[in-house]
Amino acid sequence: MLSRDELREHLVQSRIAGDVATSRENNLDHYSSLANGDSYYALGLTFDQPWSYRDVLALMVKSAGVVSDPDHRWGQDTIDPDLTIDAIDAMAERIAAVLSRPAPRILFATGHPTGLLAIHLPLARFCAERGAVLLTPGEGWAYAGSGFGRPRIIRYLQNVAMLDERGGFVHTHDAAPMRHIVEELGGGPPDLVIADHGWAGAAGEAGVPTVAFADSNDPGLFVGEAEGKIEVVVPLDDNVLPRYYAPLTERLVTGVSRAL
Repeated sequence: MLSRDELREHLVQSRIAGDVATSRENNLDHYSSLANGDSYYALGLTFDQPWSYRDVLALMVKSAGVVSDPDHRWGQDTIDPDLTIDAIDAMAERIAAVLSRPAPRILFATGHPTGLLAIHLPLARFCAERGAVLLTPGEGWAYAGSGFGRPRIIRYLQNVAMLDERGGFVHTHDAAPMRHIVEELGGGPPDLVIADHGWAGAAGEAGVPTVAFADSNDPGLFVGEAEGKIEVVVPLDDNVLPRYYAPLTERLVTGVSRAL
């Protein structure tokens, strides 16, 4: 496993953190949209207090390490790699606490199959090897989604939920699939959801213990964390080359092992 300093360097070089690909203007547009009540950016969450644009920006500075200057409106934005590592370590402790129980029920889901699936797959396999029951509810459930009226269907790949549209896994922020899963599970919710995007937001909104990954342009999950609906959110670029996530995943899995 890489040392903390080596991992920090890797995160910056791979642009998982540091100077990330997500632009400043894209980030600020999403922060403004969330503050203006656009539910798309809430990722399935509702909030207990109003969050102004300045409030959201201040939170993202604290939680993700974006540039703090409100007058910096265009060009490069950042994620603090130390915040990424700290959140990975916190997520490891939370997962370990759940795995310490007999046969814990865990649900994995991702709205970013081209990137974050590379973290979810080995982590799901690790949890299963440590005695977790990996849930796969709702498989085959379909809804209209936002893909030009084409149906989107819940599918599982090695116990990780994703959306299938016309035979391909798709990127989505939608919360509807997780809402359906929570409803289907009824009185037997998971002990933990490990997810991102609307999958994580809807689980947290339903009161299910949830840890999540989020990019700097996904402020809804960080607001959910600030209000206590999501337990841990890891800030990272969610769509770099999948192999770049391997050292981060190794730290997460090793951290869980050490905490058990």
